[in-house]
Amino acid sequence: MKVMRIVTNVGVSEPAAASRFYRDVLGLDVLMDMGWITTYGSSETMTVQVSFMSQGGSGAPVPDMSIEVDDLDAAIARVKKAGIPIEYGPADEPWGVRRFFVRDPFGRLVNLLAHTP
Repeated sequence: MKVMRIVTNVGVSEPAAASRFYRDVLGLDVLMDMGWITTYGSSETMTVQVSFMSQGGSGAPVPDMSIEVDDLDAAIARVKKAGIPIEYGPADEPWGVRRFFVRDPFGRLVNLLAHTP
Protein backbone atom coordinates (compact mmCIF):
# COMPACT_ATOMS: atom_id res chain seq x y z
CA MET A 1 0.00 0.00 0.00
CA LYS A 2 1.16 3.54 -0.77
CA VAL A 3 -0.53 6.71 0.49
CA MET A 4 -1.17 8.91 -2.52
CA ARG A 5 -2.51 12.05 -0.85
CA ILE A 6 -3.48 13.53 2.49
CA VAL A 7 -6.09 16.28 2.47
CA THR A 8 -6.81 18.52 5.43
CA ASN A 9 -10.59 18.94 5.82
CA VAL A 10 -11.80 22.06 7.60
CA GLY A 11 -15.45 22.34 8.60
CA VAL A 12 -16.89 25.78 7.77
CA SER A 13 -20.33 27.24 7.16
CA GLU A 14 -19.46 28.90 3.82
CA PRO A 15 -16.79 27.06 1.77
CA ALA A 16 -16.79 29.84 -0.87
CA ALA A 17 -15.28 32.25 1.68
CA ALA A 18 -11.98 30.37 1.31
CA SER A 19 -11.56 31.66 -2.24
CA ARG A 20 -10.10 35.07 -1.37
CA PHE A 21 -7.30 33.61 0.76
CA TYR A 22 -6.53 30.21 -0.76
CA ARG A 23 -7.11 31.09 -4.44
CA ASP A 24 -6.52 34.84 -4.66
CA VAL A 25 -3.74 35.31 -2.09
CA LEU A 26 -1.97 31.93 -2.23
CA GLY A 27 -2.67 31.25 -5.90
CA LEU A 28 -3.97 27.72 -5.41
CA ASP A 29 -6.12 26.16 -8.09
CA VAL A 30 -9.73 25.17 -7.47
CA LEU A 31 -9.49 21.42 -7.96
CA MET A 32 -13.13 20.67 -7.12
CA ASP A 33 -16.16 22.80 -6.29
CA MET A 34 -19.47 21.15 -5.46
CA GLY A 35 -20.90 24.06 -3.46
CA TRP A 36 -20.73 22.25 -0.14
CA ILE A 37 -17.03 21.41 -0.64
CA THR A 38 -14.30 23.32 -2.44
CA THR A 39 -10.87 21.77 -2.73
CA TYR A 40 -7.82 23.94 -3.41
CA GLY A 41 -4.45 22.64 -4.44
CA SER A 42 -1.90 22.62 -7.19
CA SER A 43 -2.26 21.19 -10.65
CA GLU A 44 1.35 20.14 -10.16
CA THR A 45 2.39 17.31 -7.85
CA MET A 46 2.24 17.99 -4.12
CA THR A 47 4.03 15.75 -1.65
CA VAL A 48 2.22 13.69 0.95
CA GLN A 49 2.93 14.88 4.47
CA VAL A 50 1.23 15.16 7.84
CA SER A 51 2.80 16.60 11.02
CA PHE A 52 1.90 16.14 14.68
CA MET A 53 3.26 18.89 16.93
CA SER A 54 3.47 19.62 20.65
CA GLN A 55 4.49 23.24 19.93
CA GLY A 56 5.05 25.46 16.92
CA GLY A 57 8.80 25.94 17.31
CA SER A 58 10.64 29.09 18.42
CA GLY A 59 7.91 29.80 20.99
CA ALA A 60 5.20 30.03 18.31
CA PRO A 61 1.79 28.39 18.69
CA VAL A 62 1.01 25.21 16.77
CA PRO A 63 -0.37 26.20 13.36
CA ASP A 64 -3.42 24.43 11.98
CA MET A 65 -1.58 23.84 8.71
CA SER A 66 1.69 24.59 6.96
CA ILE A 67 1.93 25.61 3.32
CA GLU A 68 5.30 25.66 1.59
CA VAL A 69 5.75 28.27 -1.14
CA ASP A 70 8.56 28.86 -3.61
CA ASP A 71 8.81 32.62 -2.94
CA LEU A 72 8.10 33.74 0.62
CA ASP A 73 8.63 37.43 -0.16
CA ALA A 74 5.91 37.23 -2.83
CA ALA A 75 3.60 35.51 -0.32
CA ILE A 76 4.27 38.27 2.22
CA ALA A 77 3.50 40.93 -0.38
CA ARG A 78 0.22 39.24 -1.36
CA VAL A 79 -0.85 38.85 2.28
CA LYS A 80 -0.09 42.51 2.99
CA LYS A 81 -1.90 43.63 -0.19
CA ALA A 82 -4.96 41.66 0.96
CA GLY A 83 -4.82 43.42 4.34
CA ILE A 84 -4.28 40.19 6.28
CA PRO A 85 -2.31 40.74 9.50
CA ILE A 86 0.86 38.71 10.02
CA GLU A 87 0.75 37.08 13.47
CA TYR A 88 4.30 35.70 13.60
CA GLY A 89 7.44 36.46 11.62
CA PRO A 90 8.70 36.56 9.06
CA ALA A 91 11.42 34.60 10.85
CA ASP A 92 14.49 32.66 9.75
CA GLU A 93 14.29 29.49 11.83
CA PRO A 94 17.31 27.44 12.94
CA TRP A 95 15.95 24.29 11.24
CA GLY A 96 16.32 25.83 7.78
CA VAL A 97 13.05 27.54 6.96
CA ARG A 98 11.87 31.11 6.69
CA ARG A 99 8.23 31.49 7.69
CA PHE A 100 5.35 33.61 8.88
CA PHE A 101 1.89 32.92 10.30
CA VAL A 102 -1.48 34.39 9.26
CA ARG A 103 -5.09 33.45 9.90
CA ASP A 104 -7.31 32.32 7.07
CA PRO A 105 -10.93 33.59 6.77
CA PHE A 106 -12.04 30.93 9.27
CA GLY A 107 -9.53 31.80 11.99
CA ARG A 108 -7.20 28.88 11.25
CA LEU A 109 -3.55 29.63 11.90
CA VAL A 110 -1.58 29.06 8.69
CA ASN A 111 2.22 28.68 8.62
CA LEU A 112 3.56 29.92 5.27
CA LEU A 113 7.14 28.82 4.73
CA ALA A 114 10.02 28.39 2.32
CA HIS A 115 13.12 26.30 2.85
CA THR A 116 16.31 28.36 3.00
CA PRO A 117 19.32 27.37 0.92
